[in-house]
Amino acid sequence: MKFLFNFIYYTFVLGIIFIAMLLITTLVPVPGNFKVKVVKSGSMEPYIKTGGIVVIKPSTVYQKNDVITFGEDTKTQIPTTHRIVAVEGEGDSQVFTTKGDANDSEDSGKTSLSEVRGKVILTVPYLGFVLDFAKQPLGFGLLVGVPALVIIIEEIGKIIAEVKSIRRKKLLNETNQEQ
Repeated sequence: MKFLFNFIYYTFVLGIIFIAMLLITTLVPVPGNFKVKVVKSGSMEPYIKTGGIVVIKPSTVYQKNDVITFGEDTKTQIPTTHRIVAVEGEGDSQVFTTKGDANDSEDSGKTSLSEVRGKVILTVPYLGFVLDFAKQPLGFGLLVGVPALVIIIEEIGKIIAEVKSIRRKKLLNETNQEQ
């Protein structure tokens, strides 16, 4: 029974750490490194589900059929993730024609190399819903704050139990020494 409790407890702790790390990577991008983006539309379904996450990494080479993330990435504008269907030019003057897998037609404008944020290297369905929820004050409190508080309370309980055990042993030793 104790093994099962410990397994659940540590799985829970690892889950909290994982969600916190993903939340941090979506808020604090490191230039030239992996970035995590939440997918907001279904234009790439079934390959990438709405509410999923994509892990992107900047690359020096982009080819036809690569799935890329491009466009502005601000608080009011989100980048687009679509598949390259055609490549024109070479080097820094490359431009890409892109299309969402679920869309009937290609995107209206061409995407220049400078607009590309990175190539999709991993997708995880539905995790974006959790991350979006965790970005809200209520979600952060429920997904990170409450579990952290539970862990802190449990650790305080363990410390109190250990202090009581040490006091009992000390009292027992003093009683034995008096006899």
